[in-house]
Amino acid sequence: MTNILSPHQLTVATRFLDEQAKAREHLVVALSGAHAYGFPSPDSDLDLKAVHVEPARELLGLEPRSRARELLLVIDGVEVDYSSNEVQGVLRGVVAGNGNYVERLLGHLALVTSPALEALRPLVSAVLSRRVYRHYQGFARQQLRAWEASGFQSAKKLLYVVRTTLTGTHLLRTGQLETDVTRLLAPYALEDVRALVEAKRQGELAALPEALSREWLTRVEALFTRLDDARDTSSLPAEPLPEAVGDLEAWLLALRRTTW
Repeated sequence: MTNILSPHQLTVATRFLDEQAKAREHLVVALSGAHAYGFPSPDSDLDLKAVHVEPARELLGLEPRSRARELLLVIDGVEVDYSSNEVQGVLRGVVAGNGNYVERLLGHLALVTSPALEALRPLVSAVLSRRVYRHYQGFARQQLRAWEASGFQSAKKLLYVVRTTLTGTHLLRTGQLETDVTRLLAPYALEDVRALVEAKRQGELAALPEALSREWLTRVEALFTRLDDARDTSSLPAEPLPEAVGDLEAWLLALRRTTW
C-alpha cells in the first residue's frame, strides 16, 4: 500500500478511517478508483469502499436500522470519497452479480481487514456466477458514453472502459478478480494500453493525444466482444451454486450471533 499511496495520503486515510470506526465496525475498507485500477495521477482522490457490520439488535428491533454511509470531503488537501454498506445487502449484491461489492470483498488493496473477512473471501469466490457479466458490461457501456460526452478526449473515461471490460473478462474466464489494468495487459495482448495509462497519470482531466483517440475509436468495440465471448465460455456457472449460497448465508448467521 505504501508504494501506491503517498505518505500524506496514507496518514489522511488512516486518521479518517479511525474516526469512522467509532461509528461502525468495518469488515473491510478497500481502496478503489484509479489507485486500485493502476492509473492514479497526483490529483486522484482517495476512493474508499467499505463493508460494515451493524449490531444484530439494530437489525432485529421494532425499527430495524441498516444505514449506508456516504461522505465526500477534503482533508488536508486530500479529497476523500467514502461509502460503506451493511454486509447483508452487500452479500445479496454479490449473489446477484454486483461487481462493485465483489471488488470490495475480494480486492487486493484493503486499508482495513478483519478475521471475519478472511473466512468470508473463499465463500464469496464460490458463489460467483456469470451474473457478473451484466455489471461489467453495463458499467463499461456507461463509461463509453462518458468518453463520447468528453469528445472522445478523456484518458480517464477511456481507461475506465478498458479496465472494466478486462476485469470482467478475466473474472468470467478464470474466476479470479484483478482490478489493476496494468496486470491484465500482457495476458490479453494489450501492452499498448500503457500509452493510455501514461496519459492518464498526468492528471484526472488529462486529454488523450489526438492519434490515440482516433485509434481507440476503431478498437473499443473489440473490448466488448471479448467480454461477450468470456461470458459465453466462462468457467463460472450460469447461476450461483445453491450450496455456495447456503454456505454464505450460514456465515452471515454465524456472524450475527457474535454481534448481538
